[in-house]
Amino acid sequence: MAAVQQQQAMQKNTLYVGGLADEVNESILHAAFIPFGDIKDVKTPLDQANQKHRSFGFVTFLEREDASAAMDNMDGAELYGRVLTVNYALPEKIKGGEQGWAAHPLWADADTWFERQQQEKEILKIQAENKAAMEAAEELHRKKLAQDRQGEMEEDTEVKDDPMARAEAEALSHDNP
Repeated sequence: MAAVQQQQAMQKNTLYVGGLADEVNESILHAAFIPFGDIKDVKTPLDQANQKHRSFGFVTFLEREDASAAMDNMDGAELYGRVLTVNYALPEKIKGGEQGWAAHPLWADADTWFERQQQEKEILKIQAENKAAMEAAEELHRKKLAQDRQGEMEEDTEVKDDPMARAEAEALSHDNP
C-alpha cells in the first residue's frame, strides 16, 4: 500500500510539458522550471528515427507544491517562441510502463488474447447447445400437446359413434336434471 501511495505522490510531482521547440533540451527545460522549486528529474523522450525530442518532456519536482506552482505559472507560457502545455503527467502504468509501449513486443499479450478467443468460442458453443436443447424441449412439448388434443378428439368421436355409450350419456344426463 505504501508503494501505491508513493507512486500517487510521485505522479503529482511529475509534469508533462508539451509544445517544446526543437532548440529546447533537458538543460534548458531544467532552467525554465527551476525557479519553482527543486527538480528531481527532467526527461525529453527521443524520436528513434531522428534522435530529436518529440516536442514534449517531463519535469519531476521534489515537492508537490512546487509542481503545482510550476504548472499554474508555465501552462500557456512561451519558451523559444512556442506556447507550452503543462499538465500533471499520466501514471506510468497507463502509458505502458517506464519505457513505454515501444519496449513491449507485439506478441506480449498473445497468450491472453488466445485464451479470450477460446473462452468466447466456448461460450458461443454452450449458448448454441442451450438454444438447441430449448428448441428440442419446445418441440417435444408441442408434440405432447398435439397428442393430448388428438386423444381428446378420439374420445369424443368414440362416444358419438358407439350407440351404447350414447345411450349411457343420455341416461346420465336425464338422471341429473
